[in-house]
This record gives sequence, C-alpha cells and structure tokens, in this order.
Amino acid sequence: MTVAMVFPGQGSQSLGMQSSLASSFPEVAATYAEASDILGFDLWEITQSGPQEELDKTVVTQPAMLAAGVATWRCWQAAGGKTPAWLAGHSLGEYSALVAAEAINFADAVRVVQQRATLMQDAVPSEKSGMAAILGLDDDAVIAACSGAEEGQVVRAVNFNSPGQVVIAGDRDAVTRAVELAKAAGAKRAMMLRVSVPSHSPLMKPAAEALSGYLDATTFAIPTIGVISNVDVQPYVEPQQIRAGLYRQVFNPVQWTKTIRRFIDEGVDTVIECGPGKVLAGLTRRIDRSINCVAIEDPEALQKALETSRSSTST
Repeated sequence: MTVAMVFPGQGSQSLGMQSSLASSFPEVAATYAEASDILGFDLWEITQSGPQEELDKTVVTQPAMLAAGVATWRCWQAAGGKTPAWLAGHSLGEYSALVAAEAINFADAVRVVQQRATLMQDAVPSEKSGMAAILGLDDDAVIAACSGAEEGQVVRAVNFNSPGQVVIAGDRDAVTRAVELAKAAGAKRAMMLRVSVPSHSPLMKPAAEALSGYLDATTFAIPTIGVISNVDVQPYVEPQQIRAGLYRQVFNPVQWTKTIRRFIDEGVDTVIECGPGKVLAGLTRRIDRSINCVAIEDPEALQKALETSRSSTST
C-alpha cells in the first residue's frame, strides 16, 4: 500500500471533538494549549463546551481545525505511525498538512491562520454573501448555472469536492439565483449553507491581498513530505511557491476531486483522514471507491489506521 494523509478544514468542527483522543494522548491537550497561548483564548474549552455558535465563528473555527489536524498528526507520530507518501488539506486543512511536512512551524501557522480568519470574516458583510451546495450536477452544469446567475454580481463554483458535489459562493442574491438555475438544470439538491464567509470566491481577493503581507513575513521551508496544493494540484517544492499557493487559495476554488485523482496517479491506494469527522474520507470514496479510507476520530480508529499502514510501501 501507499498512504496519503489528508486534513479537513472548516465545516468538520463539532462540540466535543477529539475528547476521546485527548483521554489517551497528551499531545492533544498540549497542541490546543500551544494554540491558546497564541490566540489569547482557551481554544480547547470552546471546542468542548461551546456554545456551538462560538465554535462556528470563522475566527474560532479556523484555528480550531488547524489545531485538530496537528493534534491528530502528533498522536499518529506518538503511536509510531509511518510517514505517509503524500499530504493534502482541504482549504484551511492545507495549513495542517504544511505543519506536518515541516514547511511551517505550528506557532507560526496559528498566527497566520488567525489573521486569515479575521481578514476573511471582515472582507464581506455576512448578510450580503452566501454559499450553497449543489448535489447531483456535473461540474460544467454548475459552472453554467453560476455564469447565468451573476447578472453583474459574483457567484462561482468554489469547492469541487467530488463528482456531483460542488459548493458555490459569492453575493447572496447571485447565489440564490444560481441555486434556482441548478435545480432547473436537474440538481438532486441545491441548498444554501449556514456560513458567514464566501470562501474561495473572488470576493475574498481583498482578504488575500492583506494576508500576503503576513505570508511574506512568515518563515517557510521546503516540505519534508510532498504536499499537494489545493489550487493547481501540484506539489509544493519551495517556500515562495507555498506563499503564492496560500495567497491564491483564499480566492480560488479547492480542487479536491483532482487532488485525490493526483494521489491515485502517484500510486496512492490508502487515504487516512487526520482530524475530526469523516468528511474527506466520504468524499474520497465518492471520487474512487477502490481507495481504502480511514478517518482518525478516536483511539480505536487510530489503531485501525496504524494496522492499515503497516503493509504500506510509504517510507
């Protein structure tokens, strides 16, 4: 087997996440404590006790998911897990992947993500933007629905998650029009999402411009494990390429379907989700049912992932 590890992003958070892992691995509490010291608030307390509305705020969710991915990675390492052949992260999860690849240290990643979240949250008034999930249409049909709905506003396909599952984002009225056009085109479901930021749409360009200064001031290194970029589905090979990728990622689509297919082209047959939830494992199965998927949600799942990887050809 050849293993890739993937890190979830915003949307996989839930109250009480990683409590089971924390009971078995001190690395979890230590990771959240390190993040909390930088953020100035108790990140672990919010993830465990909420309220949900607080956890779901972009400025909390993004550092929480970064910490969750890194904490799971550290548990994997502590348990003697093999180094995977490849890494990738969905949107915000790309930062966790870069930490795992030693391309950025965790403390610096927390600082950049804190700025990223704040800039994205402040870029567009929440009542004027929206996101929606379109299910059961091919990519071209979703893109056509967005094109037909713009009418001088912005709405674009922003997450190509799996065949038949695409997320769109932009100005709220344009997103609403695109949802109706998608339904008329035969979508099985088309529904608005409860989010406050039109992530990965052109509306996020000002946030990306502001973030670029923080990225320029942050130290990056050549990754020790291959990390596939969300934007162009190419491996990061040097620091300035990483800065450019993280800048472009803010206002360009997440190419998740192509990322998993790139893994397959590289010989990957096992994908381990490194973080709370099973979203990416589910998407991977929809992209290619022949891929073996394990999501590390608790100690039992971690043990299963370890057993799965023992026959791996990864180094």
